Amino acid sequence: MSSSPSDSGGSLNDGSASDPLRPSDHADGAADVSAPRLGPIEWLRWAWRQVTSMRTALVLLLLLAIAAIPGSLVPQRSADPNGVTQYYTDQPDLAPILDGLSLFDVYTSPWFSAIYLLLFLSLIGCVIPRAKHHAKALMSRPPRTPVRLSRLADYEKHSVEASERTDAAAQASDAIDLAAKQLRRGGYRVERDDSRGTWSVSAERGYLRETGNLVFHIALVGVLIAVGFGGGFAYTAQRVVVEGTTFVNTLTDYSSFNPGRFVDGTSLAPYAVTLDEFQVSYQGFGTNAVGQAGDFAAVITTREPDGQSAEDAIRVNHPVDLAGDKLYLLGNGYAPTIVVRDAEGVVQYRESQPFLPQDTNMTSLGVVKVADGFPEQLGMIGFFYPTQDVLTSGAYTSTFPDLINPVLTLNVFQGDLGINDGTPRSVYTLDVGEMTQLTGGSTGTDSIELRPGETADLPNGLGTVTFEDESATIASEAPVKRFASLQVHRDPSAVWVLVFAVLALLGLLTALFVPRRRVWVKAAVRESADGPLIDLEYAGLARGEDPALRAAVTQVADRHIAAFDHPVVDPAEPVDNGSGNRRSAPTPDVN
Repeated sequence: MSSSPSDSGGSLNDGSASDPLRPSDHADGAADVSAPRLGPIEWLRWAWRQVTSMRTALVLLLLLAIAAIPGSLVPQRSADPNGVTQYYTDQPDLAPILDGLSLFDVYTSPWFSAIYLLLFLSLIGCVIPRAKHHAKALMSRPPRTPVRLSRLADYEKHSVEASERTDAAAQASDAIDLAAKQLRRGGYRVERDDSRGTWSVSAERGYLRETGNLVFHIALVGVLIAVGFGGGFAYTAQRVVVEGTTFVNTLTDYSSFNPGRFVDGTSLAPYAVTLDEFQVSYQGFGTNAVGQAGDFAAVITTREPDGQSAEDAIRVNHPVDLAGDKLYLLGNGYAPTIVVRDAEGVVQYRESQPFLPQDTNMTSLGVVKVADGFPEQLGMIGFFYPTQDVLTSGAYTSTFPDLINPVLTLNVFQGDLGINDGTPRSVYTLDVGEMTQLTGGSTGTDSIELRPGETADLPNGLGTVTFEDESATIASEAPVKRFASLQVHRDPSAVWVLVFAVLALLGLLTALFVPRRRVWVKAAVRESADGPLIDLEYAGLARGEDPALRAAVTQVADRHIAAFDHPVVDPAEPVDNGSGNRRSAPTPDVN
């Protein structure tokens, strides 16, 4: 009975009749293939599979790293709000564009959060099915021994003489029992397989590799949760503290406060910190590192509500732990004590004002603002030189950061400080747009120059200004106080991030260095002219690349034959399974 083309599901020239490997309904051309129509559920399933693929997770991880780059290139409001303000001043045209792209708030921006959440979902979607599959594999038994072990790349075969004292079959079974014990001691899971007229043991190890892989990915999810959710309970605050002054851990006592989304600033740990002394030592003249600081230490006294007090020292990269907070040392400088009196000698201003260092020799810039007590508000821009010297141009400079020849110069301005309209103003800058300069510059009046303990008259008979000598008031007995810039940081998720990071590292090392292997040992009895022989076969198979598998199979064989203690009969030819692995049986020492 003849068949028509339709009986085979294709045309006579489609090649299916001449190719037995192709099914009868195989289609060579796309014209006969139509994709099924996808409904909403199918599209959602397709999208979920795309998001949860390992390729997508790797791409999202790369995008997350790239997206974090702008956070290190431009100042962030959460860490450096003054830097953002300064960026607006320096780049008035570019700053609004960057702000519109949320580049000043990278880590809380919608696009960064989208990448973060997609990576979170992708990792979870990758881990859950793999964890289920791995749990199923752990509960399963090792596979049966293949019929032809010689087809495996790493294979050895040895023949030993059977003892005349017992049955050869019993000796073959004993050989497999011995192999099972040795493999079990080597960390293998074993399964006996006595069928098809042979005795064999199937062993496998290396599931710890996949366990490490899963631990690595689960730890990454843990890091994401700890950083994303735990970061909401963190806060960072900054405070500039002058020697001899105290601040308390309250919202109103900080220069800047950057809370997490779950922190409102009303439940901060109660404590007070006093800066007793700022210690610093500099390399002296005649050394290769002249002027460089050898050590910084902010000596503090802490007090808690229960009345307990303690002394400690904050150093660079060595913070102090206090009530769950960490106190870091960010910077330091000089804080000259300046006293301004009116024409009648009444003190209208007295402050140890921090001056910000401008170079490595601590040439420092500071601002004094006197809002009341004079007909018009006064402002002063000052430079402090710890070791004052004069350049060839006549300009002052500091040639050493320590107090050898301290000099303070002040330029006085009179007018509107711009602080009465409610607009926040930095204490380290002076807006002179609405003020008249009285000294320095083109005024024809020299700038005020003071040394510790000296007093000078203000122009126009306004009063006097004094640069106080603090030698008798601070612990260091220096004429000028110093200040320390401290940062208070609290992050309850830091411990969890560390734990998950360690787990991720351990999981990654385990996944990289634990091999996944299967080993088989088979014994069979055959008759020979000299009596019964026991053929012992050893084979191994690795999942992935395992250059040490060959040595592992050889080691299993050598140890087993040595422990079995039966004379080895050399095979007529070395075993060759086509993989290039040729190894003759070792020559036995029958004596």
